[in-house]
Formats: sequence, structure tokens, C-alpha cells
Amino acid sequence: MNRTHSTSNSPPKPGAAGRLLLRQPDDWHVHLRDGVVLKSVANYTARQFARAIIMPNLAEPITTIAAAEAYHKRIVEAVAEDTSFTPLMTCYLTDSLAAREVEQGFASGVFTACKLYPANATTNSSFGVTDIKNVYSVLEAMQRIGMPLLVHGEVTDSEVDIFDREAVFIERVLSAVVDDFPVLKVVFEHATTADAVAFVEAGGANIAATITPHHLEFNRNAMFQGGIRPHYYCLPVAKREQHRLALRRAATSGSPKFFLGTDSAPHVINAKQSACGCAGIFNAPFALESYTKTFEEEGALDRLEAFASEYGPRFYGLPLNKGTIALVRQEQRVPDCLDCADTQIVPFHAGQKLSWQIERDHS
Repeated sequence: MNRTHSTSNSPPKPGAAGRLLLRQPDDWHVHLRDGVVLKSVANYTARQFARAIIMPNLAEPITTIAAAEAYHKRIVEAVAEDTSFTPLMTCYLTDSLAAREVEQGFASGVFTACKLYPANATTNSSFGVTDIKNVYSVLEAMQRIGMPLLVHGEVTDSEVDIFDREAVFIERVLSAVVDDFPVLKVVFEHATTADAVAFVEAGGANIAATITPHHLEFNRNAMFQGGIRPHYYCLPVAKREQHRLALRRAATSGSPKFFLGTDSAPHVINAKQSACGCAGIFNAPFALESYTKTFEEEGALDRLEAFASEYGPRFYGLPLNKGTIALVRQEQRVPDCLDCADTQIVPFHAGQKLSWQIERDHS
């Protein structure tokens, strides 16, 4: 697989004795699932991130205030008692969702944002929006109250090549939304193309994007290296090398329009390694170490803190975290599998070595 990084003349700035001290970061896009999987994966996120935007695409999607409050409670109960972690809940947009429910949820602090899934675009998205015009009344309310719209940016038309679906979504859907709602806060989630980078860069301060660690690391060749590699399959699917390099440039550029969002999406091993494998990469266990790898390769360690800890909360209008987290230059091998209830999950970077790790006893 191709992991060639772009070149830079700027040397890495690891800090004293190979130690990085960062303001506590947040994850602005994560899937924690539910039930036994939630209990198995939640602490991987909570051990490194102070807050996280929780995706609402459960088997029964989070479309009401009551459902969000109940899910929030289950997440808090799954996190270790000695860990300080705040789940930020999102509302799943459907064709019939009432703007009133969204407004009340945002006003009460239950909903932080709304998530747009085009119907059947990804895992548990069959309840998603079939036509963007169906949610215009909700978008109008969101623009008025300053509530962010989080976008899974792909069309689902069968005649559109899967590698083109992000670019076509921008052309057919998102451009119209931004024109019709010019001050609506929009986050282009898990951007995967140079097209998305250009769209976000050309937009106003109300347009931003999250970038995952895996889309920074590999291109679409990884899925086919010597055979089908299901643990590299995610949606949106990885694209050509030119798009990966555009993402790396954006993430490490110092632009406040791009910030950390892992899109960590756990599926147990049998669900990935099957005749119809699930889309998603479980990167939460070593997420911060993975981002650090990319930023070091790009000679941009001095910009990691802003990307991970500052740009996201500023876009959402939330205070910066007061705590800190430390990484040390110490090689670690990522396990081939991690336990999940009575089965296992394969993590991102499985079997590989990473040069950085979180300092466990840092306070």
C-alpha cells in the first residue's frame, strides 16, 4: 500500500527530550455504538479526549431528546469512574423530523448538532434523508439558532462511481445548501477528497471539516494490496493518492477550518471479515498517536495542538479544555486484535509500530 508522505523543509518540533505536551484534545466525530460494544470501546476514546461528538446512527437512530438523554447516560456509565469525559450528543436528521424537537434539544443543551446522513450512505443510515429539501425547515431553524449541521458528504445514486460520490455531493447538494443557508454552520465530516478541501477553503468561517487519521495514512490501494483487505474499508471510501496528499496538506496547514475527527467506527471481526463486510475503521485506541505520526512526517508537530485541541471547540463555540495530555517518543506495537465482549475487534495500525505513545502517568 502507498503511505508515501509529502515532503517538507520544516524539521519536527517534538519538544524537550522527545515529549509533547498538548492541551487536552477533543474528538469531533466518533461512533461508540451501544450495548456490549459500547462498554468495550468507550474508554479508548475517553482516555485521550475530553469531549467527543457522538454519532447518532444506532440501530434505532437518535431522533428525539429522550433518546439522546438515554444514550448519553449509557455512555457515561460505560466510561471508567476516574475518567473525565463529556459526550456531546447529535440528532439524526430524517425526512419527518420536526424542527421543534431540534430547537428544544439544542436550547436545553441535549443536542450539540444535527447529523445529515443521505439515506443508505453508510452504517445504519436507512432512516436518513432522501431529499435535502425535506429538511429545509429544520436547516432554517438551525441557521437561526446557530446549531451546526454535520454532513456525511456522499450521494447514493447507484450510477455514480463510489470514488466520485463525495465530489458529486458537493456539486449537487452541499453547494445549494450553503447558497440557501449562507450563515448555517456546516462541518464536512471525514473529508476524503481534494474537492472537499477546496470547497471548505473557499467557504466562509461557518464552513469547516473534520479529517480522520486513516484518510491521512493510506489511499485506496490499501484495500487491495495482495487481496481484499476488509479492515481498510470505510465510508467514505479512501480515494486516490492525490486526495490523501490534499488532506495531509489541509490538516497540517494551520487553517482553523480543519480539525480532528476520528470517525472511529468499531465492528467486531466477523462483521468485517464476511461476504458483505461492514464499513468502518476502529482507530480510537491509538488515534492521537496516529495523528502525531502524520504531523511529524509533515514537519508540523508545532501545529498538532491547534488541530487537535483548539480549532474544533472554537468552531463550536465551546471553551478550550484546561487539562493537558503528554505524548512521549517511545515505540509501541499495535496489537493484532483487541477484546470486545466475547469476540475481538481489529484496530487501525494492527501489527504495526508507532513511534509515539500517550504518557500514562501524566497529570
